[in-house]
Amino acid sequence: MNIAGGKLKEEGYTHWNIPNTDATNEVEFSAVASGSRSANTGLFNPTGQSVNWWSSTEKDVNRVWQRSVHYDSGSMTYDSNGELKNNGFSVRCIKD
Repeated sequence: MNIAGGKLKEEGYTHWNIPNTDATNEVEFSAVASGSRSANTGLFNPTGQSVNWWSSTEKDVNRVWQRSVHYDSGSMTYDSNGELKNNGFSVRCIKD
């Protein structure tokens, strides 16, 4: 069972649409639904629904791995094809 997304998500509905499934913020990451920008259309997807984070790992010259969390699931997902580098996703910096 994939429950990582819920453990990362901020609780409540300030930044997430209802139902914000399984949000516990157990690991104090406080993920908020920031939306994204589509490379194909140039349009911004609405906030409240999801957050997509870039990985630092490239799949190939045009694509990068990413992870996403959605308002209606406690799972963390990824696109098995990778995402085009010209999409607009979030970045989360981590201090070593």
